[in-house]
Amino acid sequence: MKKIIYCLLLTGIVIMFSCMKKQKIDYPLTKADTITNTYFGVTVPDPYRWLENDTTKETAQWVEEENKVTFAYLDKIPFRDKLRERITSLWNYPKYGVPFRKGSHYFFSKNDGLQNQSIYYIQDSLGGEPSILLDPNKFSQDGTIALAGLAISKDGKYLAYATAEAGSDWNKIYVMDIDTKEKLADELLWVKFSGMAWKDDGFYYSRYTEPKGESELSSKNENQKVYYHKLGTPQSTDVLIYENKENPMRMYGAATTEDERFLLLYESESTQGNALYYKDLGKKDGEFIQLAPGFEFEYGVVDNMGDELIIRTNDSAPRYKLMLVDLKNPAINDWKAIIPEKTEVLDGVTLAGGKVIAQYMKDAQSKAYIYDTKGTQEGELTLPGLGTLAGFSGRIEDDIAFYLYTSFTFPATVYKYNVPQNRSEIYYKSDIDFNPDDYVTKQIFYQSKDGTNVPMFIVHKKDLKLDGKNPVFLYGYGGFNISMTPYFSISRLIFLENGGVYAMPNIRGGGEYGEEWHKAGTKLQKQNVFDDFIAAAEYLIKEKYSNPSKIAISGGSNGGLLVGACMIQRPDLFKVALPAVGVMDMLRYHKFTIGWAWASDYGTSEDDTAMFNYLYGYSPLHTIKEGVNYPATLITTADHDDRVVPAHSFKFAAALQAKNKGDNPVLIRIETRAGHGAGTPTAKLIDEVTDTWAFTLYNLGVVPK
Repeated sequence: MKKIIYCLLLTGIVIMFSCMKKQKIDYPLTKADTITNTYFGVTVPDPYRWLENDTTKETAQWVEEENKVTFAYLDKIPFRDKLRERITSLWNYPKYGVPFRKGSHYFFSKNDGLQNQSIYYIQDSLGGEPSILLDPNKFSQDGTIALAGLAISKDGKYLAYATAEAGSDWNKIYVMDIDTKEKLADELLWVKFSGMAWKDDGFYYSRYTEPKGESELSSKNENQKVYYHKLGTPQSTDVLIYENKENPMRMYGAATTEDERFLLLYESESTQGNALYYKDLGKKDGEFIQLAPGFEFEYGVVDNMGDELIIRTNDSAPRYKLMLVDLKNPAINDWKAIIPEKTEVLDGVTLAGGKVIAQYMKDAQSKAYIYDTKGTQEGELTLPGLGTLAGFSGRIEDDIAFYLYTSFTFPATVYKYNVPQNRSEIYYKSDIDFNPDDYVTKQIFYQSKDGTNVPMFIVHKKDLKLDGKNPVFLYGYGGFNISMTPYFSISRLIFLENGGVYAMPNIRGGGEYGEEWHKAGTKLQKQNVFDDFIAAAEYLIKEKYSNPSKIAISGGSNGGLLVGACMIQRPDLFKVALPAVGVMDMLRYHKFTIGWAWASDYGTSEDDTAMFNYLYGYSPLHTIKEGVNYPATLITTADHDDRVVPAHSFKFAAALQAKNKGDNPVLIRIETRAGHGAGTPTAKLIDEVTDTWAFTLYNLGVVPK
């Protein structure tokens, strides 16, 4: 009897599937203007320019109408509610951050499971009873004001913390007395892309001038300055430490060494490369001294040892090296190598227990080696397997350090590391309703269009049959020197447990093989990124993992550009496309907020004829063709995204809806009081994940169990 009931239910779902797929979607009528732009003699129509103005009633009405269509579609997916229940159940487990020490206290974050924001705790010792220090869930009732960063004073007495509202990159900084847990009167506004670097009874930070009118979420960010804020004083009296009136497009970040002796100033004009300055705070009226010029290479100070700085750099070392700089003789030619460049990428460095712990990346997998401060290798940190080491925290005088390890089927786990003994033990491990033994993770290498070997991780159930019929979720990024390494995702489990194959290629533009790999996917070589991603799909088809009717592609931000470009170039290759918060208008991206800083990867339409033609040739917005049957598309963005402004997604959705031919839906889901992704409350994350997977599985023809 149970079997008969199950068959009837399944038949009902299949019938609902069939009916919905044939349903015609009435998209909102989007006004098309006659406005054009001219680049090097080429006239380019821009009919949806009006959607760039996100503060008008007209745009707000368009957003409302588009969301009505989208949610009407999603509401009719028969298994959406059950999917939400399963995702919520999977999400509901404790998640821990990596502990760290300041003063005599230890600090760590924890989310009990479904809390909108993680809570920060304090304990007097590692064995002591933790108590709540800061609960971001109390910032707002709906969880949309998030903790954006924190810094604790050297003596452990004060906590400076930044908040972000509705997902915006704009921050406000506040201060708490740690002993009393009382919030002080200090409030700093118009802070963006800034840390908080403590020195004595105050800290350095970076801010912009207050934007005019209603342009705070879209206007170009210029003239960033560094200030020093003394506790207990109004922001109006903060001391200006550095500004550059001659170069308003440059960005500045301040940091102090652990002993607060040196102030470090990082100057950049894009997302890659920086100049480095330092000031000896022990000298009265000391001036900034340039250590390294900009902006070809990266220079990052790990810390100091007396009069010497330890710097990680890719100057003359595309895969990075570790250098020692004697500030009595600081010329670059006199820098000495502690750890020379290796074949692996030097991904990060931590000083702990009197040792140098060097994190490396080999074929997008983590390795870690232990060195003395002179650069002699003493051992290797043993990791559980193919995965990613992250969040290493330690102090040079402490024998105990902590790190986090994760992989595709290995939930993020915090380890306690005894440096002298080179021994790790699990410190925080979370239980989750998931059996990793049911799955297999492997890494393969495939050839791209030009013959380049590209690695790809593939995750699936052990009993998978290579019959060409499996649903595939292909995820990528490919830009800004960002590496895609193995990591655990709660939402991904829904796809895996329903027989899906998750594939993540390490395409060019990322940092998996250092700066050479990165540059091979930038500017006039950006097509390599798309070719690598397309070749990954072709490999999965060739090797009988799947077929074009079963492949979904996904990516966010620069990855949204990747998805947009690939679905336009090869609509025949994919069934579902999920571009999230994507850069879709490659001719105008640099005109909004921080977009101008991406020119180091993209170039701009105003550079020269060659660069304009190249961008125009792949810009997703400008390459949509009339009468093509594009994949089922769910574009996702948010109304407070001031990183990649939502106008990119708005214009892309309007153009795709107008030109697409066929039965595949083209929808846009616009979240409210949310931004580029960071700080999004758990409730909103679950909603978006549910809708994305419901749309994906439905259009791939998968009925979840």
